[in-house]
Amino acid sequence: MMHGTLETIDGRPALRFERTLPFPIERVWRAVSVPAELEKWFPAAADWTPAPGETFEAAGATGEVTEVDPPHRLAWTFAGQLYSFDLSPHEDGCRLVFIHVVDDRDLSAQTATGWEAYFSRLEPHLAGKDVSEEDAHEGWAEMHERYAERFGVDPAPGRRFAAALRGGDGAGAAS
Repeated sequence: MMHGTLETIDGRPALRFERTLPFPIERVWRAVSVPAELEKWFPAAADWTPAPGETFEAAGATGEVTEVDPPHRLAWTFAGQLYSFDLSPHEDGCRLVFIHVVDDRDLSAQTATGWEAYFSRLEPHLAGKDVSEEDAHEGWAEMHERYAERFGVDPAPGRRFAAALRGGDGAGAAS
Protein backbone atom coordinates (compact mmCIF):
# COMPACT_ATOMS: atom_id res chain seq x y z
CA MET A 1 0.00 0.00 0.00
CA MET A 2 1.35 3.43 -0.91
CA HIS A 3 0.52 6.25 1.46
CA GLY A 4 2.92 8.95 0.27
CA THR A 5 2.18 11.81 -2.07
CA LEU A 6 4.51 14.38 -3.59
CA GLU A 7 3.53 18.02 -3.11
CA THR A 8 5.16 21.42 -3.28
CA ILE A 9 5.59 23.52 -0.14
CA ASP A 10 7.16 26.97 -0.47
CA GLY A 11 8.47 26.01 -3.89
CA ARG A 12 10.18 22.84 -2.61
CA PRO A 13 9.22 19.20 -3.14
CA ALA A 14 7.58 17.65 -0.10
CA LEU A 15 6.51 14.14 0.78
CA ARG A 16 3.25 13.78 2.67
CA PHE A 17 2.11 10.64 4.47
CA GLU A 18 -1.28 10.23 6.12
CA ARG A 19 -2.24 7.37 8.35
CA THR A 20 -5.35 6.76 10.41
CA LEU A 21 -4.36 4.80 13.47
CA PRO A 22 -6.68 2.98 15.91
CA PHE A 23 -4.91 4.46 18.94
CA PRO A 24 -5.59 7.56 21.05
CA ILE A 25 -3.79 10.74 20.05
CA GLU A 26 -1.85 10.75 23.33
CA ARG A 27 -0.43 7.29 22.58
CA VAL A 28 0.60 8.31 19.06
CA TRP A 29 2.13 11.52 20.43
CA ARG A 30 4.40 9.46 22.69
CA ALA A 31 5.44 7.30 19.74
CA VAL A 32 6.47 10.34 17.68
CA SER A 33 8.05 12.44 20.43
CA VAL A 34 9.70 10.19 23.05
CA PRO A 35 13.22 9.01 22.09
CA ALA A 36 12.76 5.50 23.54
CA GLU A 37 9.62 5.10 21.41
CA LEU A 38 11.12 6.61 18.24
CA GLU A 39 14.03 4.19 18.26
CA LYS A 40 11.56 1.29 17.92
CA TRP A 41 10.19 2.40 14.53
CA PHE A 42 11.74 5.65 13.23
CA PRO A 43 15.03 5.71 11.26
CA ALA A 44 16.90 7.57 14.02
CA ALA A 45 15.96 8.28 17.60
CA ALA A 46 16.39 11.97 18.27
CA ASP A 47 17.74 12.62 21.75
CA TRP A 48 15.38 15.50 22.44
CA THR A 49 12.89 16.69 25.02
CA PRO A 50 11.44 18.07 22.49
CA ALA A 51 11.23 21.82 23.07
CA PRO A 52 11.20 24.73 20.59
CA GLY A 53 14.74 25.87 19.80
CA GLU A 54 16.29 22.68 21.14
CA THR A 55 19.10 21.27 18.99
CA PHE A 56 19.86 17.57 18.68
CA GLU A 57 22.16 15.25 16.79
CA ALA A 58 21.30 12.01 15.06
CA ALA A 59 23.10 9.98 12.42
CA GLY A 60 25.91 12.55 12.26
CA ALA A 61 23.68 15.54 11.44
CA THR A 62 22.22 18.33 13.53
CA GLY A 63 18.58 19.24 13.87
CA GLU A 64 16.51 21.85 15.62
CA VAL A 65 13.01 21.57 17.04
CA THR A 66 10.93 24.42 15.59
CA GLU A 67 7.40 23.78 16.93
CA VAL A 68 5.88 21.74 19.74
CA ASP A 69 2.17 21.71 20.52
CA PRO A 70 1.48 18.47 22.44
CA PRO A 71 -0.24 16.27 21.43
CA HIS A 72 -0.96 17.89 18.06
CA ARG A 73 2.17 19.17 16.31
CA LEU A 74 5.89 18.51 16.33
CA ALA A 75 8.12 20.13 13.71
CA TRP A 76 11.87 20.24 13.25
CA THR A 77 14.65 20.81 10.76
CA PHE A 78 17.29 18.17 10.25
CA ALA A 79 20.25 18.45 7.92
CA GLY A 80 18.57 21.51 6.40
CA GLN A 81 15.29 19.75 5.59
CA LEU A 82 11.91 20.35 7.22
CA TYR A 83 9.86 17.63 8.97
CA SER A 84 6.60 17.62 10.89
CA PHE A 85 4.05 15.40 12.57
CA ASP A 86 0.50 16.67 12.85
CA LEU A 87 -1.91 14.60 14.92
CA SER A 88 -5.66 14.99 15.26
CA PRO A 89 -8.38 12.88 16.82
CA HIS A 90 -10.21 10.79 14.24
CA GLU A 91 -13.21 8.61 15.08
CA ASP A 92 -11.88 6.13 17.68
CA GLY A 93 -8.25 6.86 16.94
CA CYS A 94 -5.85 9.38 15.52
CA ARG A 95 -4.97 10.79 12.12
CA LEU A 96 -1.25 11.30 11.63
CA VAL A 97 0.12 13.53 8.88
CA PHE A 98 3.87 13.48 8.33
CA ILE A 99 5.57 15.98 6.03
CA HIS A 100 9.18 15.86 4.85
CA VAL A 101 10.31 18.76 2.67
CA VAL A 102 13.11 17.29 0.58
CA ASP A 103 16.03 18.90 -1.22
CA ASP A 104 15.97 16.83 -4.38
CA ARG A 105 12.81 15.83 -6.25
CA ASP A 106 14.85 13.26 -8.18
CA LEU A 107 15.33 11.31 -4.93
CA SER A 108 11.69 11.55 -3.89
CA ALA A 109 10.81 7.94 -4.82
CA GLN A 110 13.76 6.59 -2.86
CA THR A 111 12.93 8.77 0.15
CA ALA A 112 9.21 7.97 0.03
CA THR A 113 9.96 4.25 -0.10
CA GLY A 114 12.17 4.56 2.95
CA TRP A 115 9.45 6.41 4.85
CA GLU A 116 6.92 3.79 3.78
CA ALA A 117 9.13 1.10 5.30
CA TYR A 118 9.53 2.97 8.57
CA PHE A 119 5.85 3.85 8.85
CA SER A 120 5.03 0.16 8.35
CA ARG A 121 6.64 -0.33 11.78
CA LEU A 122 4.59 2.35 13.58
CA GLU A 123 1.20 0.67 13.98
CA PRO A 124 2.70 -2.64 15.15
CA HIS A 125 4.85 -0.67 17.60
CA LEU A 126 1.76 1.09 18.94
CA ALA A 127 0.19 -2.35 19.43
CA GLY A 128 3.23 -3.58 21.39
CA LYS A 129 4.88 -5.56 18.60
CA ASP A 130 8.24 -5.00 17.00
CA VAL A 131 8.87 -5.23 13.27
CA SER A 132 12.52 -5.54 12.32
CA GLU A 133 14.06 -3.08 9.95
CA GLU A 134 14.79 -5.99 7.62
CA ASP A 135 11.13 -7.09 7.58
CA ALA A 136 9.96 -3.50 7.11
CA HIS A 137 12.15 -3.13 4.03
CA GLU A 138 10.94 -6.35 2.42
CA GLY A 139 9.36 -5.44 -0.90
CA TRP A 140 11.39 -2.20 -1.08
CA ALA A 141 12.24 -2.68 -4.77
CA GLU A 142 8.65 -3.05 -5.94
CA MET A 143 7.46 -0.15 -3.78
CA HIS A 144 10.29 2.03 -5.06
CA GLU A 145 9.43 1.31 -8.68
CA ARG A 146 5.78 2.23 -8.04
CA TYR A 147 6.74 5.49 -6.31
CA ALA A 148 9.14 6.38 -9.14
CA GLU A 149 6.35 5.83 -11.65
CA ARG A 150 3.78 7.74 -9.57
CA PHE A 151 6.12 10.71 -9.04
CA GLY A 152 7.48 10.67 -12.60
CA VAL A 153 11.12 10.37 -11.54
CA ASP A 154 13.98 8.18 -12.76
CA PRO A 155 14.18 5.05 -10.56
CA ALA A 156 17.93 4.59 -11.22
CA PRO A 157 19.22 6.59 -8.19
CA GLY A 158 17.11 4.51 -5.80
CA ARG A 159 18.18 1.30 -7.48
CA ARG A 160 21.85 2.30 -7.11
CA PHE A 161 21.30 3.26 -3.45
CA ALA A 162 19.71 -0.09 -2.63
CA ALA A 163 22.36 -2.00 -4.56
CA ALA A 164 25.13 -0.17 -2.69
CA LEU A 165 23.54 -1.18 0.61
CA ARG A 166 23.50 -4.78 -0.59
CA GLY A 167 26.98 -4.54 -2.10
CA GLY A 168 25.73 -4.92 -5.70
CA ASP A 169 26.22 -2.85 -8.83
CA GLY A 170 22.74 -1.33 -9.08
CA ALA A 171 22.03 -2.58 -12.59
CA GLY A 172 18.81 -4.32 -11.64
CA ALA A 173 15.95 -3.46 -9.35
CA ALA A 174 16.68 -3.18 -5.65
CA SER A 175 15.31 -5.63 -3.16
